[in-house]
Parts: sequence; structure tokens; C-alpha cells
Amino acid sequence: MRAVIKIGTSTLTYLNGNLNVRAFENLCKVIADLKNAGNEVIVVSSGAIALGKSKLGLTERPSDIPSKQAAAAVGQSELMCFYDRIFSGYHHTVAQVLITAEDLENEQRKTNFANTLERLLSLGALPVINENDTVATAEISVSDNDTLSALVAVNVKADILVLLSDIDGLYSADPHSDKSARLISVVETVTPEIEKLAGGSVSGVGTGGMATKIHAAKICTAAGCDMVIANGAKPENLYSAINRGNAGTLFKGKNI
Repeated sequence: MRAVIKIGTSTLTYLNGNLNVRAFENLCKVIADLKNAGNEVIVVSSGAIALGKSKLGLTERPSDIPSKQAAAAVGQSELMCFYDRIFSGYHHTVAQVLITAEDLENEQRKTNFANTLERLLSLGALPVINENDTVATAEISVSDNDTLSALVAVNVKADILVLLSDIDGLYSADPHSDKSARLISVVETVTPEIEKLAGGSVSGVGTGGMATKIHAAKICTAAGCDMVIANGAKPENLYSAINRGNAGTLFKGKNI
């Protein structure tokens, strides 16, 4: 099984930008166990800007590009330090991969990217991917890690993409305002009706919301890759998610 796991900022950090150490360690423990079971795992990780904001002592998330890039430069090294320390304890080697939209659009660079990931996986490494926010601008930015993770999943021919966020999955209505809202366990096809159910970011600490997740689902399913939206606060959901079990909302990939 080849799985891409996208970890959102709200899963890794508190609202103040500090790392949620307990959540981070529990999540890494489950991912390490999935690798121990023989699965190939690629992580797409948000959190660099939030961690950089905290370490630089900024009171608010940066809004201008130079400040975002500065926060990302500080936060990315902090993020990888945590990943390396925790996964090393489980005898797994992490590999940092930073990319921009150009790396997934230019055919030669896309091939180079896929070849690098294939080699890392064959060597037993755990790739940790993030957009290269330090150099990315509007022209070369993917803009959100939900879309980035979907593009990665398609390019490496993953069996499944799991998006870990601050919500259990896709609901029939906004569960924060409508008590009758029900969790949709399976989506066979992303229809216009499904797209209308998308709302904004719940936590406010990340750049993605349900709309970006639905967009990611369209990218994945069109390429035959399944996708699951699951709650990152429950790391054990990953076991069920990669086996298409009851772990949130499963978007079924098309047969191609």
C-alpha cells in the first residue's frame, strides 16, 4: 500500500502556533507503525509558517509574502527537527522535500521529482514534503497543501491520500451551526451538490478549508486514487483510513 498523508497546521499546532507535542508524537507513532507493517508512506506536512511565527515572536500570522517566507524559513527547520527526532526513535529516516508548482507542472522537473521519491521509498526513507514557502510566490505557488498533496499522490501513483484536518469529514451541512448535520461516509462521485457543501477553514490557523479538500478529491479520484478526509486529533483513524474503513469521508477513485 502506498499512502500519502497530509497533516494540516491545526493538527500539529495550537492556535498560538506552538507545537502540540502530544498530538505530534502520537501521530508520528501511528505513521511509524504503518511503515513497520510494510506500507510506503509519504507525508505532506503543513505547519512551517505557524511554527516560524511562534519562534519569531510574531503576534499574528504574517500576511505579506516576505514575512511569510521569513516565517517559513525559520519554521521549516524547526518542523523537520521534530520529525527527525521522533521518527529516529522508531528507526525511520526522514527526507525533506521542498517543491513549488513548477516542479509539478514542468514535465522534466515532474519526472525528476517522481524519480527522487521512488528512490527514497525504495531505500525505506520517509519523505516529508512541503511547499517551498521560502521562495514560492503567487506565480509558482500551489497555494494550499490539500492541492499539493493531491498532486503528489497522483504523481507517485499512490493508492490513497489521507487528509488529516480539524474535522471528522464532509458533512451534509455545517455541523457547527446545524445539529442535524450528518457525516457523509462515502462519496462515489464529486458532484456539483457535493462541491456546494464545502465551507471555509474551521480553525483559522491554516490556509485550507473544505473547498480545497473537495478540489483535492477531484484531482485524486479522476486519476483513480482514493481519498479520505479524517480528523487528525484521532491518529488511530489512519489504520482504518488506508484500509478504506470507517475513518471519516471516503472519496472513491474512478476506475481508469
